[in-house]
Amino acid sequence: MSIFALTKKQMEKYIEIITNSFIGYYNYLVESLLHPSFQEGKLYTLYFYFLIILSLLVWSLEIILPWRKKQPVFRKGFWQDAFYMFFNFFLFGLIGFAAISEVGVNLWKDFFALFGIENMVAIKLDKLPIWIQFGILFILYDLIQWTVHVLLHRIPWMWKFHKVHHSVTEMGFAAHLRFHWMESVFYKSALFIILSFIGFGLDDLFFMHIFNITIGHLNHANINMDYGLLKYILNNPRMHIWHHAKEMPREHPYGMNFGITLSIWDYLFGKAYIPNSGRDIDLGFEHIEDYPETIGGQMIQPFKKEEN
Repeated sequence: MSIFALTKKQMEKYIEIITNSFIGYYNYLVESLLHPSFQEGKLYTLYFYFLIILSLLVWSLEIILPWRKKQPVFRKGFWQDAFYMFFNFFLFGLIGFAAISEVGVNLWKDFFALFGIENMVAIKLDKLPIWIQFGILFILYDLIQWTVHVLLHRIPWMWKFHKVHHSVTEMGFAAHLRFHWMESVFYKSALFIILSFIGFGLDDLFFMHIFNITIGHLNHANINMDYGLLKYILNNPRMHIWHHAKEMPREHPYGMNFGITLSIWDYLFGKAYIPNSGRDIDLGFEHIEDYPETIGGQMIQPFKKEEN
């Protein structure tokens, strides 16, 4: 009876978590749309309009200073990528990801509680100055994402999901936003599992995410930005265009230039590759002409069994 009661109690707990997550995320969307605020503790409500303003600014740079001058302003897949932006960053959370994330966090804590571990923090950094904590978080955050990105290319079943992002054949800022929703699961899971042992939570990553989104927009944009010596530290359009190259060089069969925000990891681990400007190279992957062009088709494709 005690086991049954415990199971019932746990079920009630997770049903409550799921319900509260849906309600909480819905309220967040409404507040972001109708009541954005600069007040401390409510900066997250500015995210919706920040993303729109950032996109318009980078798009304006593409129009005024295009790198590929013959590429249309409304390039192939532009509106499709615009939909991906709102789906991946807003609607996906409303239809379930927020609830799944909360359940996952609590399952993780309950798992450790079985072994009597109530506090998972193994390395405490709260005594360090805030700028050092921020620096450590920034470095770890980007290194974790870089590692996940490499795995997305190296592990076949993960690559099937990542192919959605690489189905872009004309590069522009909004291509940054085209990705399968499972990538959010991969990245957020890795970030939470690792950073939770150092006392960081996903809420601490808001400003990291803002910076990440800004650099990502610029990396994919149709603009030629010369970073000078900073190119060895920050990812940039000239570097990232090669990441989307249709034909892989012999020395990098699984891809290159995996940097999300920082380019330094690629240089440190021998994954950097910029043989020339790459302005007009073909983008995509082998047999991309057979890949679904519709959003629905791209969402379903990774779950299909590949034909021999």
